[in-house]
Amino acid sequence: MAYRITICDDSQTDAGYVETLLLTWAQSRQAEVHIRRFSSAEQYLFSYAEDKCDDILLLDIEMGAMDGVTLARKLRQENETIQIVFVTGYSDYIAEGYDVAALHYLMKPVNAEKFHSVLDRAVEKLQKNERVMNLEIGGEMVRVPLYQIRYLDVRQNYVTIHGKQDFTIKRPLSEVEKELDQRFCRVGRALIVNLSCVQRVTKTEVYLSDGTALPLPRGAYETLNRAIIQHT
Repeated sequence: MAYRITICDDSQTDAGYVETLLLTWAQSRQAEVHIRRFSSAEQYLFSYAEDKCDDILLLDIEMGAMDGVTLARKLRQENETIQIVFVTGYSDYIAEGYDVAALHYLMKPVNAEKFHSVLDRAVEKLQKNERVMNLEIGGEMVRVPLYQIRYLDVRQNYVTIHGKQDFTIKRPLSEVEKELDQRFCRVGRALIVNLSCVQRVTKTEVYLSDGTALPLPRGAYETLNRAIIQHT
């Protein structure tokens, strides 16, 4: 797979150094990369409006009129899969990095080993986002990306997949479960949750990041907590 990676930094020296590290990583991983560089958030957004195919964005924070956090927020309004890595000389924005689901926060001067490790994680997440569940609905094949699925529940003989859109199919939950990956955890007989979407767990409920509250079966609290710890 070829990866489209953009560096957005108003310092040409820093951007050049990051590109050198990036090329070294690509050579060591035998990965094909297409690299672009932009010196401002505004310049990047103008290009992004025409071409929205970036996989990884290596983003400075302190730039001109628009800072990197503002740019990241704009991207996240419509793009859930781009891997955003902040590369900056300032440590005051870590909380904002969590707000935009940034993969990591690298401090300048960037450590090569750490940088390569973060890129490895980005690629791993991108590969996960490629996985889909194929559903036959009304005589048509529907492909649902696994990362979009928040949870699955069953009523009688019907399983509902809750994602950007809900789909209900007549299949055993145990059969559907085989098409999922390690980011999903079965909670009792009738519920499977995407661990990446879990925000909080109590003895009786599990709360997802979109505000959904799901009843937690008796005895499932410890199992779910262990799964969350292993997932992170």
